[in-house]
Amino acid sequence: MRRRDFLKVITGSAAVWPLTGRAQQPERMRRIGVLMGGSNDPLGQARAAALAQGLGEFNWHDGGNLRIDWRWAGGNPALYEQYAAELIPLDPEVLVVWGSPGVAALRRQNSTIPIVLVLITDPVGQGFVESLARPGGNITGFTDYDPPMAGKWLRMLTQIIPPVTRVAVLFNPTTAHFAGLMLHVIEESAPSLAMAVRAAPCHDDAEIEAMMTGLAREEGAGLLVLPENFVIVHRQAIITLAARYRLPAVYPYRFFTASGGLMSYGIDQNELFRRAASYVDRILKGAKPADMPVQNPDKFELAINLKTAQALGITVAPSLLATADEVIE
Repeated sequence: MRRRDFLKVITGSAAVWPLTGRAQQPERMRRIGVLMGGSNDPLGQARAAALAQGLGEFNWHDGGNLRIDWRWAGGNPALYEQYAAELIPLDPEVLVVWGSPGVAALRRQNSTIPIVLVLITDPVGQGFVESLARPGGNITGFTDYDPPMAGKWLRMLTQIIPPVTRVAVLFNPTTAHFAGLMLHVIEESAPSLAMAVRAAPCHDDAEIEAMMTGLAREEGAGLLVLPENFVIVHRQAIITLAARYRLPAVYPYRFFTASGGLMSYGIDQNELFRRAASYVDRILKGAKPADMPVQNPDKFELAINLKTAQALGITVAPSLLATADEVIE
């Protein structure tokens, strides 16, 4: 081989060897933390599976090129703080959080790690982001409801016979930090609907039953359940007690209606968890939360349980039935 040709081979090989070496290096495992406001039950596991499925669509796999540290608060206010304190020292590149108390807890302990919030009501009103279009800071994500939705839920209770005229609004003030925003809308809407409304804050099953016992003594009484993790964790008690005391109720999630609640108008929670994976992917690839708009849900479903309506001795207005996405008979 001529010297000139030999040098070409050596030079070309030198250019290739470092690239080959880099390609053979193992891929670095990335890390995220997830603070789930609900319980690690089948309902919560479905949301976790939706997030994992969404991440898989972007080729992120737990135990492969990604490590996910999960924490489940189960609607317990004290656990939000505890788990936030556990997750941040693990040095995650992204934090995913379900529930307003979880967002608040993470913000108190961290202002730099990107946070993707999921199922958060009115994050602007709660002070988590500057605006939906330009959130600023280290937080972005996906909302569930805005305060005007509460007026729609209230109006649904007027579309049954006999109509509801006195409404108790059920929530836990320690986990539903946004409740005041929705109560304001409800109180403003009530006079035009000839309704009397009042807040019904509860902290456990005993307080829920005591509240419903008193409510059942009132003529034309009904229940409006706000969207938050406490009511999700205590959903079976709420549904059972509403049936026992013959109280018409409107719920924010379909699974309440599927389990025996009267009616619901709301979003697919699993879908929002799946969509949240796209923001995790973008942040892991270098995007900044401040530049990623907070997204609102784009699909709502009305479900009505006619079996429950019959048991309560009420009739659902045909106009409401005609707009239902699902009627359970």
